Formats: sequence, C-alpha cells, structure tokens
Amino acid sequence: MLKHRLGLLVAYIGLTVFMGYQATKVRFSYELPQILPESTTDFQLYESFKARYGDNSNVLVIGIATDQLFTFPIFRDWYELNHKIKKISGVKDVISSANLVEIVRNDSLKRFDFRQIIPNKPITQAEVDSIKAKISRLPFYQGFIISEDGKAHLMAIMLEQDALNHSLKTPIDQIKREALTFENLHGLKVHLSGMPYIRTEYVAKVRQEIVLFSILAVIVTGLILLFFFRSWVVMLISLGAALAGAVWSVGFMGLLGHEITQLTSLLPSLMVVIGVSNTFFWTKKYHEEFGRLGNQRQALQSTTERIGETTFWTNLMATIGFGIFSLTGSKFLAEFGQIVALSLLGTYFIGLALLPILYSYSSALTEKQLRRLENKNIGFFLKIIDGWVHHRAPVIYVSVAALLIVALVGLTQIKNTSFRSDNLPQNDLLMNDLDFFKRYFKGVMAFEINIDTGRPGRVLTPQTLTKINLLQKEFAQYPEFTKPLSVVEATKFIYQSYRDGHPKYFVLPDALELSKLAEYAGNFKSNDNRLSSFMDSTRRYTRVSFQINDVDTHRIAALCALLQPKIDSLFNMDTNTGKQVEKEERYEAKITGSGVVFSKGNDYLLQNLVESTLLVIVLIAILMVVAFGHWRLILIALAPSGLPLVMTAGIMGFGEIPLNATTTLVFCITFGFSSMSVIHFLTQYQDQFRNNKKSVSEAISSTIQFAGISMFYNAIILFAGFTIFTASSFKGTVALGILVAITLLMGMLSNLILLPTFLLWMNKKLVNG
Repeated sequence: MLKHRLGLLVAYIGLTVFMGYQATKVRFSYELPQILPESTTDFQLYESFKARYGDNSNVLVIGIATDQLFTFPIFRDWYELNHKIKKISGVKDVISSANLVEIVRNDSLKRFDFRQIIPNKPITQAEVDSIKAKISRLPFYQGFIISEDGKAHLMAIMLEQDALNHSLKTPIDQIKREALTFENLHGLKVHLSGMPYIRTEYVAKVRQEIVLFSILAVIVTGLILLFFFRSWVVMLISLGAALAGAVWSVGFMGLLGHEITQLTSLLPSLMVVIGVSNTFFWTKKYHEEFGRLGNQRQALQSTTERIGETTFWTNLMATIGFGIFSLTGSKFLAEFGQIVALSLLGTYFIGLALLPILYSYSSALTEKQLRRLENKNIGFFLKIIDGWVHHRAPVIYVSVAALLIVALVGLTQIKNTSFRSDNLPQNDLLMNDLDFFKRYFKGVMAFEINIDTGRPGRVLTPQTLTKINLLQKEFAQYPEFTKPLSVVEATKFIYQSYRDGHPKYFVLPDALELSKLAEYAGNFKSNDNRLSSFMDSTRRYTRVSFQINDVDTHRIAALCALLQPKIDSLFNMDTNTGKQVEKEERYEAKITGSGVVFSKGNDYLLQNLVESTLLVIVLIAILMVVAFGHWRLILIALAPSGLPLVMTAGIMGFGEIPLNATTTLVFCITFGFSSMSVIHFLTQYQDQFRNNKKSVSEAISSTIQFAGISMFYNAIILFAGFTIFTASSFKGTVALGILVAITLLMGMLSNLILLPTFLLWMNKKLVNG
C-alpha cells in the first residue's frame, strides 16, 4: 500500500466520488415503517384489500373546533377554503359541510339522484341557516364531517395517487397555507392530520435529523479525538476516513435502490462514529509501534499487519450484529441490516488503506505526541481492576449474580406494547393535532373488515346487509370505534331519501322495502355511484370501515381476538340450528387495516428479537472459534458479551421502555459491539501469553493495562457517538441512543472485569485438571 500509495489514494477518492454520486440518487421514503414481512397472511390480506378498494393513505383531513361554523362569515370562508383547496394541483376531491350531497328520489325516472346541498356560494345568513337545517337532518354525516356533539368540523381532502410519493410536499404546503389563512381570519385553530400530512411531517423531521446527527457525530467524535491525541492531524485524518465511510453508506443505498427511512437516516452519523472508533484503535497502535520501532515506515507497516487482522474480526462481529436483520423478512429491518453490513465492511477497507497512506504523508511522531494517551487516572483505575480480577473473584461472581437476578426481574416486566404514534416525531404541533382528532372523531387509524360473500351479486342481498348491520351493532359496543362506513350505511341513506328524507328512516329497511329500493338503485348514473368505494364491480366483495384511536398494540390484538370469532359466528352460523352453514353459503370476513397490520408487526418483532439475538450469538461464537481455535475460550468470552444484554433488558423493564421497531435493534447491535471488545482483549492476551512468553496471570495483567486503555477510550467514543441520538424527536431513536450507549459502557466493564476473571478460572481448572 505504501509503495503504491498515490495510485491507491486516487482510486479511493475516485470510488468515494462515485459513491457520492450514487448517494445523490437516494430519495426519502414517504411510507411509515413496514415491519410485517410480505410473506405473512395478514400483510397479503391488507395488500389485496388496498388493491381492491384503493389506499386510504391519500386522505388528508383538516379540523376545527367551533359551534359557530354556521354563522355567515365563518361558513362563507369555510366554503371558500373548500373550493380553493379543490383547485390545487394534486387534489382529487374535497368533502366538507360546504359541499355535501343529498339523495333525491326521482319518481319520473325511477332512480335516485345525488344533488349538491349548496349549489352556489351562500350570500346571506338565511341561506346558511337553511344549509344547517338540511345537514342536521342527515345522520349519515354525523360523526364524520361533523362531530357527534356538533362542536367540531372536518374537511376531508383526497389527493391524486401521483401526488402520494415524492411530489407530496407541494400540494400539502399549499393546503397548509390556505388553512392558515382561514385560521388567521377567524382565530380558529386549524388542525391537520391524515397519512399524507403525517408522512410529510415525518419526512421533514427525518431530513432535519440526518443533517443534525451527521454534524453532531463529526463535532463530538472530532473533539474527543482532539482531546485524546492533542493533534489536528490525527483528528482530520481520522474524520476524513470516517466521512468517506459515511458517504459510502448512502452510496450503497443508491446502488441498491433503497430509500431513506427513519432508521437508515442514522447511517451516515453511525458510520462516522464507527469509523472514528476504528481509526482510534489503528492510531493508538501506530503510536505504540512508532515508540517501539522509532521509524515511521516500519511503524506503519507493523501497525497495518498487527491491527489489520484484529479490526477485520471486530468489524465482522459488528457486521453480523447488524447484518442479521437482512434475514428477518421484514423490509424495514432487512434494508437497514443490508446497508449497515455493507457499510461496515466498506469502512473497514477504507481505514485499512487510507490510514497508513495518509499518515505516511504526515510528519513523524514526537516523544510528546507518543505520551498523549498516557493517563495516570485511567492507569490507576485499571490497576484496581487488575487487583479485583486476581484477588476478588468470589466478590465479582456474587456481584454479577446479584445484578443478573435484578436484571432478570426487570426483563420479565418488558412490554412489547407500542403506539402507532411512537414512529412519529414527538413535536407538540403534530401530536396536538392527533389529540384533536382523537377527542372529536376518535382518531384517524383505519380498522377494516374485508368481506368475501362467496359469489357475485351477493353483497346487496337482504341476508348480507342484515349480517353487516349486526356486525356494526357489535362494534358499537366498543368505545374505541367510530361509526362505520359501509354499504349498509349507504343503504340507510338511500332509504331515508326514499321515505322523503325524514331522519327516522335512516335505518336498514326490511326485505320488502329493499326490493322496492332495488327498482331505483339499479338506475344510478354510473358516475354518481358512490358505492364503488365499498364494493367491487361484481358485488361479491365489500368492506366495513371504522376509524380507531391510536390505542396500544395489545388493545388492538385483544379487540381482534374478541371480534374475529364474533364476526365468524355472525356470518357463518345458522341462528336456528346453532351450526355452521353449508360451505357454499359461507362468507369470509376478516379484520384488516393499517392499525391491525402495525399491531401484528409489533408481535413479529418480539419473536424476531429472540431468533435474531440467538443467531447472532451462534454466528459470532463460530467466528471466534475460527479466530482463536479454542472452544472453551469462546464459551468464556460469550458470557461477558451477553451479560450487558440481560442488564439492558432489565433497564428497559424497570424503565418501562417498550420493545418496538427501533429498540429491538439494541440487542443485536450491542452484542456485536461488545464482541469487538472481546476480540481486542483476547488478541492482546494471546500476544502477551504466546509471543511474549508470559504466564497467564502476567498476560492478563498486561492485557488489562494495554488493551484496557484502548477499550476505555473506545467506549467513550462510542458512548458519546450514540448519545447524539438523544437529540432526536423520535422516541424510538432516543431510546436506541440511550440504551446502546449504556450497554456499551457495561460491556466495556464486563470485558475488563468478568472476562479476565473467567480466563484465570479456566487456567486453574486446566492446571488442576
């Protein structure tokens, strides 16, 4: 490398420029995390549901709290807001109190006509009063457009499908400006929600945080390096190599066609932290070798030979810790695992080549520089640890056992409960808006019933409508749900108009009345048929749509467990005989919706956590056997790496930190990093024991002193690097940063205290055996 340093330097710069170009192709994902694997039945049901009826994620809602909407000045401007938004490019339709329709019975043509309640802009209070009276006689809209108590009003905005992805920001910005104008005119707080708005705010926060974390990572790790080495050259070389790794990480995303999500947005800063960690070990070894050899070129060669193999194994351990997520089947976790695994390997090869080349262009080290990492306080601390290891083994074992018991108690209290809003930025504005829609409209999260009647034309039969009506009455017993939207509600609306519009006829008619309705309903104009959103063209499939609060995943799971058997019974049980109906008469009615898929995904995470962690442990154990060739040594080494995981689980239990899409990553990540410290310790130990011909006790003491300093400083770098994530507005990212940082410190102490204690115990067993 030193012989061809200029050519290699140019090649790496060229590769980094190429990866930087690939990074410019990466776009931000407007989708909330897809945790559930595509192969699962629940995911496939939801996808087929969306394909049949369309995706409700294109609806943005505006809400205001007032009982004065039907005063002329406010209603006039609400009407204007409705029509201004309708004209915005990318907006498909707008529904509010300002443009509702009523159904009118047309006896001459034997059909029902949809007619605008407000054909023209109202110009007097009397017109507005008339509009209010008409709407108040239409129960269909109560609880949707107007809250049940009449104190809040909603405007639903359907966006064009093409506006749902990367052009989403433009129409939403215009909608927000128009809404703010209305707010300023009347002093009424305007609340926005719905998936398009939530996704836009989500992406805006992710954009901000990817820049924030990258800057913080550079500043924090740079200052730490400057403090450790007191050298601008060391800091700039280390950061240069680390930043190249960060560029490569985003470049890999471009090459693989992945988008930036909340999780992958952490990659650039994460690669800076890991890259600096790698360069620290390399630079410290370079200082040691220069002090031993006194020649820069020889020191660089010796450092590359000695540290290259060690850093290879340590990076491979970390790569496994992250890369195991690529095998989960979850797109959200798999993409993160793939990119981090590739980035870690890329960071290793960047450091392996660039560090000796860049240092070869710098001045030789001075005696003062060689003493920079000497610290009497750390040396004294390590001597105390050495004394404990050699003379206080029983105390160490008892203390570890006590901590383990406490941690296990905490572990039993961990909950895998989370809320959909946990994945959202926790700023006051967005969460306050969500609270508004929860309070007045019971939330905006979809809870759907997908019904396959078994054959075409069966949806609108009296039998099916009666079953759906019974289903809706069952759901009405649970306060979490809104009023439903379904063909039954539409039929009630039609029947009310058939009976001259009196509200008392907003009911499901009997079979005889349904047959009369059929004479009119069959003549709907094709472009006025509003039932297409609730049944397919063959009238075999239909849906019942509810909205639900952002309740926790346990409650959603409990509701599914309670309601699904009742749904099966309602649709497929003969009420006279109490037996299931014949196969050809059965219905298939299944619960689905975004809330249900999210809940199932959270359950999947818990199962995946156990499997992934065990697989990581097995794979790392195999690699350790390959690296060190001694199975007893590996068994001893795994315990100090696993102990911090149990303690972290205990902290999560006592701290009421739930398992979710982000916090589940802690265990595999920290086990990988903790194993890195084990590799450094064991490599140094074997070098002292075999190459320097020291006894086991002497080798352990030397390793604690020499490797301990590197492990201590590296833990500080990683601790500070991960704590930058506490600046996030996402609760999961904050928890990830805190938990990983704490676990890494515990891992460092475990590997400095418990690992050498086990090594001494193993040696005694071998000698006595």
